[in-house]
Amino acid sequence: MSELAVGEAKAEVKQASKEVKESENVAEKYSAMTVSKNSEMNMGDLTTVLSAVPTHKPVKKQIQFVEDKQEFSRFPTKTGRRSLSRSISQSSTDSYSSDSSDDETSPRDKTQVNVKGSSDFCVKNIKQAEFGRREIEIAEQDMAALISLRKRAQSEKPLAGAKIVGCTHITAQTAVLIETLVALGAQCRWTACNIYSTQNEVAAALAESGVAVFAWKGESEDDFWWCIDRCVNTEGWQPNMILDDGGDLTHWMYKKYPNVFKKIRGIVEESVTGVHRLYQLSKAGKLCVPAMNVNDSVTKQKFDNLYCCRESILDGLKRTTDVMFGGKQVVVCGYGEVGKGCCAALKALGAIVYVTEIDPICALQGCMDGFRVVKLNEIIRHADVIITCTGNKNVVTRDQLDRMKNGSIVCNMGHSNTEIDVTSLRTPELTWERVRPQVDHVIWPDGKRVILLAEGRLLNLSCSTVPTFVLSITATTQALALIELYNAPEGRYKQDVYLLPKKMDEYVASLHLATFDAHLTELSDDQAKYLGLNKNGPFKPNYYRY
Repeated sequence: MSELAVGEAKAEVKQASKEVKESENVAEKYSAMTVSKNSEMNMGDLTTVLSAVPTHKPVKKQIQFVEDKQEFSRFPTKTGRRSLSRSISQSSTDSYSSDSSDDETSPRDKTQVNVKGSSDFCVKNIKQAEFGRREIEIAEQDMAALISLRKRAQSEKPLAGAKIVGCTHITAQTAVLIETLVALGAQCRWTACNIYSTQNEVAAALAESGVAVFAWKGESEDDFWWCIDRCVNTEGWQPNMILDDGGDLTHWMYKKYPNVFKKIRGIVEESVTGVHRLYQLSKAGKLCVPAMNVNDSVTKQKFDNLYCCRESILDGLKRTTDVMFGGKQVVVCGYGEVGKGCCAALKALGAIVYVTEIDPICALQGCMDGFRVVKLNEIIRHADVIITCTGNKNVVTRDQLDRMKNGSIVCNMGHSNTEIDVTSLRTPELTWERVRPQVDHVIWPDGKRVILLAEGRLLNLSCSTVPTFVLSITATTQALALIELYNAPEGRYKQDVYLLPKKMDEYVASLHLATFDAHLTELSDDQAKYLGLNKNGPFKPNYYRY
């Protein structure tokens, strides 16, 4: 053997020894993994290289894995130890928990007091407040426009005397809105519009700061309505403004407390479902207070509905199912702004996307965007994922669920839980198996499994989080709508449903441009005259479709 060959062989031996040591370190580091103790390292070409040098014996090492003593058990949790399966399956959106007894006791059965000595709230655990405060501070960093509005109007207190009762998702972003309303002079009582979307630590932080919050993640239906009632029906406090998401609070107050409802000065509603309910009341002549339709404002519909869902649909599906979208056949029911956002995200990851629609205009948009527009029954047997985005009911029926293939995923991106006929699945012949938080296997008698997410409720806020910046746009719109209705001269708004004034939409958008260092072009006097516009806006008529 030449000296050069010997030198190269020695170098390879040295490198091989180094790799063996590194492999041993890796094995030690990940000793929590459950692997057979007899597993051997495959040395492959390394053994050949070693045998070429007679002064070195081939190295053959066994990597020892510990089966029972897992590294994960070092990390304390509410039960003192966390199992490997728990750490893998636990949703990353789960709140911090202090102990197991806390999870077993209903918040309704506990007596909790904040630092101010008040017990006028009901949250999972008030001790989570410090953690929740950090969540809110993170959200504030990406909600600069709302914070700017807070600073500009704080001295004027435009909501002084306003007693706002709210029913929305209770997240870090909503907390920034609530604290903005308080800073502008309002008193607030708050509850959740969805039984799964509350961030427990954020609710605790709000309660600690003095806001009367009644909400926790995983409420029962009875808990849900109890929380709404506690917000509305309290001695010595009568609301005069409503901020609603879905219309449940408005509906409850209208039915149970009609005398209180008649004294409301204004309602701000931000969901398709809630707005639909308001228009029904108005058409029937039963809406006795003015209401603002925020959902159809440009800054809500064209940003929150579209861009928020475009990002959060993937987040929710990935966290719950770990599904890979490349080549999957996905059906999106509804091609409104929410559906458009979902379709764009799924297409970008290589999914084969189909759209169902009742509106020929939206259907044509879907075709022009490159999607097949079909009836659900045409594709139901082949679909891997079905996502509803319509705001309607029974969009996916029991008959269609019966015909879905094994392993299909069904979820909802609309506000209400009526789109998937979940009620029909709660029958003796079907077995429900909880896999992860908000992930259920529904098992048919023949063994077929359908994966149902969040029990048919809103996927993104139930199973993941949503982009903070886009919620800043919606929250700022809501705050301005409340200010407008509360301060409007008598007679400006009748007992009807109104869209947000165009000038306010433009103002909300302008507040958020600074984040991108965007600079608007200004019209000259001659240009403004030519277009028949005010130099300061509004720049589009109310009928303009962005």
